Amino acid sequence: MADPEAPDVSVILPMPIAPVAALRPHLHVSGFDPRAAGGRQVLKLALRGMPSDCAAQVTLLASSRLRLENGERHSFCRTVRGDWLPVFLEFSSRGLEHGQYRIELELHSRADAHAAAHSWIATLLILAPRADASLHEIHQTFLATHKNVRVHADDASIARVGARVDGGGRVDIDVHASNAGIAHLDLAAGVGGGKVDLGFSSIAWEEDLLEIDVPAAPPVHPCPATAACLARDGAADPHGARYLRLFALDECVLGRGEAGVVDADIQLMHHGVAGPEPEGLTRRISSRHALIRRARGGFEIEDVSRYGLLVDGAWPGKHAPVALRPGMRIELTASIPGVAVLEVVAVLPNGILLQRLDAGMQHEAFYLMEPERGLGAAARLAALGLPLLFHRDGGFWHLDPASGAETPLTPDMALQALAHWPQGARFADRAYPERRDATPAHERDAA
Repeated sequence: MADPEAPDVSVILPMPIAPVAALRPHLHVSGFDPRAAGGRQVLKLALRGMPSDCAAQVTLLASSRLRLENGERHSFCRTVRGDWLPVFLEFSSRGLEHGQYRIELELHSRADAHAAAHSWIATLLILAPRADASLHEIHQTFLATHKNVRVHADDASIARVGARVDGGGRVDIDVHASNAGIAHLDLAAGVGGGKVDLGFSSIAWEEDLLEIDVPAAPPVHPCPATAACLARDGAADPHGARYLRLFALDECVLGRGEAGVVDADIQLMHHGVAGPEPEGLTRRISSRHALIRRARGGFEIEDVSRYGLLVDGAWPGKHAPVALRPGMRIELTASIPGVAVLEVVAVLPNGILLQRLDAGMQHEAFYLMEPERGLGAAARLAALGLPLLFHRDGGFWHLDPASGAETPLTPDMALQALAHWPQGARFADRAYPERRDATPAHERDAA
């Protein structure tokens, strides 16, 4: 040990240059504090080393005997810079016996037009110690099962060793471990019988993701798209709308349609006597007004707007998802009625159909379907007088109810030869073919 009265001297030792390791998909797990016996904890999960053909959103499914406070389903989202936003997994071991508990993780990257499908699994071992366990016992148990544990200063984790040295004074040493190494410091020879205190604010480690069910290269759809439109020129279609807009997204954003950059997939305008009105009451629709996504047993809508929305005449509250059922009425906004009114026409095996009830009824309807999912009950859709549509291999398909033939939809095909298609109908590989300035948020991010 150095004399505490001596001047500080910095010594720089040459460090060997480690070879650059190949990227591998893994989770960086941080924020674990094993001292919180029985209490609530929050783990920060960060994706690292993901393949270049990974989708922009990865679904995380978690299950454990531990109480998962914020649900079992989460999503990692990639930013426009290419990095991944972390997921925070809250859990509690209250009421459980001490021991080690597993958190089983599944990660799914859904295939789309630009990404292959991937699935990974990982298992986190979480220590729930006895309430009277010493800090030394906790860390020894944890280190015995996590050979690649790392303590990171950048995650506010510091291995601090303090000991009183011969001759008085105190020496504090900060140990920073990185690159999957374990820093070990032995002070037994120099302490002289003194006391050594170890303090860990949190522990971080890396957990490899094991890929399962590696698929072959997916078939290529002749017209890849996650948003499209069925447009008619003449005869009325089954629901009277001129445009049936198709979306195959895990989450669909409803918002204001306007020239230039938009934040919504479904771009709504207020309709007057003369048609769409981009100004006026349309300004009461937020750029991101509501979200519709798949939920357990169906679909749900969530208000994320400034002006609110009504579901069957009642405001559900901001960030309070509501399950959608056939016949439900959705009004944008809550403050001024009639700006844009939608009705849930049908909740289908692979999607949900929305029809406008306001002055835009003859203009557009919306079919939101799950990406990469086939039809479960084709007869039910045929009874509604709808074209049998689904999304697979990155694009939209039509199913003939009589022959069972599946036809990929492309802009250059003759739709009149297919069942349930009105005279003069055409397919467009954009949701808003009549508005060249309309670029949905998901398409803009992909570009």
